[in-house]
Amino acid sequence: MLELCLLGTGGMLPLPYRALTSLMVRYNGSSILIDCGEGTQNQIRLQGWSFKPIDVICITHFHADHISGLPGMLLTMGNAERTEPLTMIGPRGLEHVVNSLRIIAPELPFEIKFIELEQPEEVIEICGLRIRAFRVNHRVTCYGYNIELDRAGKFDAARARALGLPVQYWSLLQKGETVDYEGNVYTSDMVMGSPRKGLKVTYCTDTRPVDAIAECAKDADLFICEGMYGEEEKLSKAKEHKHMMMREAAELAKEAQVHEMWLTHYSPATNRPKEFEAMVQSIFPQGYIAKDRTEKVLNFEED
Repeated sequence: MLELCLLGTGGMLPLPYRALTSLMVRYNGSSILIDCGEGTQNQIRLQGWSFKPIDVICITHFHADHISGLPGMLLTMGNAERTEPLTMIGPRGLEHVVNSLRIIAPELPFEIKFIELEQPEEVIEICGLRIRAFRVNHRVTCYGYNIELDRAGKFDAARARALGLPVQYWSLLQKGETVDYEGNVYTSDMVMGSPRKGLKVTYCTDTRPVDAIAECAKDADLFICEGMYGEEEKLSKAKEHKHMMMREAAELAKEAQVHEMWLTHYSPATNRPKEFEAMVQSIFPQGYIAKDRTEKVLNFEED
């Protein structure tokens, strides 16, 4: 199970009625935060979630609306008596940028570990999840992120019995461990079925449409994508500043055959993004204009 909250849906600057875009994902006692613009911690408080379990912060790129909330967030986490290390993932230069921001938050009771992305696509296994970073096309180096949760195949008790393996060893094989019993070695593939469909969330903002987005979002349970502008006459502006139209996001969702799409990162000039939902759904029926603190729980499909 993955719990998700799109903390804010704004781009460029926070508005009284719209916070900056950020996503928080909770799984098995840990939390992952993607982007941390000004006011992000206010949205976490309004959602009623905790800062302390944030174990990973992913940064898409180094524009202020995606990173300027970090010093306050780190201080709040420190004041919550966090001592466990925090992992930060982002483009090359992340450590320098974060340490520069930390001039106003120099003392923290926890270590920060940095993972700087340099390749077009990189995979990090952390907190029992797979984070897949993929480069997109913005004015500065920018990455989208997949958060993926695998699901093992079903345990076949009949096969385990046929092997003559005592019941007390079954749980070890279910966990993927190897068992040595009476001189024989047993591995999980001997008693487990084929892997079942897991869960996948794809998140990307601040980009023009690129093939990498559709490829990485393929069959995602939830696709959260920038929809900076809805008005077609703003296409040239989107191209100039390397942002995405709502229509283009819907076309990517359709191409990737995702289950559901939330649009986010609206222009401050877009007062009523909901007005464009009918247009979006004419292209991709499961596309929605998200609002601040839109939340969802993703569960594995029933067998």
